[in-house]
Amino acid sequence: MRALEVTAPWGFDQINIVERDDPKPGPGEVLVRMKAVSLNYRDFLMVNGLYSRGSSIAASITPFSDGCGVIEAVGPGVTRVAVGDRVSTLFFQGWNSGRPTVEKLTTSLGSPIPGAGRELAVFSQEGVSKVPDFLTDHQVATLACAALTAWRGLFVDARLEPGDTVVLQGTGGVSIFGLQFAKAAGYRTVITSSSDEKLARAKALGADHLVNYKTTPEWSKPVRAATGGVGADFIMEVGGAGTIQQSLKAVRIGGHIAIIGVVSGAGEGVNPAQLIGNGAKLQGLTVGSREMFEAMCRAIALHRISPVVDKVYPWTEARAALSAMQGGEHFGKIVLEF
Repeated sequence: MRALEVTAPWGFDQINIVERDDPKPGPGEVLVRMKAVSLNYRDFLMVNGLYSRGSSIAASITPFSDGCGVIEAVGPGVTRVAVGDRVSTLFFQGWNSGRPTVEKLTTSLGSPIPGAGRELAVFSQEGVSKVPDFLTDHQVATLACAALTAWRGLFVDARLEPGDTVVLQGTGGVSIFGLQFAKAAGYRTVITSSSDEKLARAKALGADHLVNYKTTPEWSKPVRAATGGVGADFIMEVGGAGTIQQSLKAVRIGGHIAIIGVVSGAGEGVNPAQLIGNGAKLQGLTVGSREMFEAMCRAIALHRISPVVDKVYPWTEARAALSAMQGGEHFGKIVLEF
């Protein structure tokens, strides 16, 4: 079989296709023929040697955490799934339920565990899950990280009610899933982007308020205007230090800011006095458990939510796909197909 491999000194030029022996499942394991994988910003960091789970960065990695595949063989003792089942990989192979721990959070695919960027892959039966039948392989491949991150932020960590206002930053995978989930739950949605074209697409998905942060850098002002001066109940913070100041100005007293990314890089830090003054909650968020994933899939099936796949590339063109991600060309998700 063939697999993607990235090696030091890292970078897009270090993504290569290598030949490997076909793997065989051991006790409690399943062999999956991969159909598609999707890209996350984390993958961009990994390929460029800027991400690690654990004490050091490995000399080489098999990238990508989010994949869809069909089970071709199972090892002794497998009971959760069967040959022929279509499954999604799970971002954390060892976080089935309960609270996160160091042990659970060091079982992520791509790093430190070899990822889904290969034609055949062996996973623990605990590290895959069945998925809604109506979704395409491309759509299933978007669920493990981006969808689950949005789900956990909105429905596990935050305590929101129908009619509450949520702000989704940008039009990448997490924010578009957040928009779709929020609309299904009856929340009022505000979405930001530097592109009027992408904002128009977000409106077509049901966004209630649109803000171009390029023409309106102080986007907290229209957020407050949309909420009668109260502020947003929830903000999906994808920018990090580069956008947190506007999030703190936009959130209501006692509101919730889910910090899920650092796309905007460095910037001003958090002012403790400001945080104390509005009593907002800032919570770092790293995907979720299998239990959360399966609850999310039940909701996706009930509401017939179709993940937004914007661009599809052959898996052998991973370099081009990552370049498209770097350029911010996408709306929703970018997928590689096998």
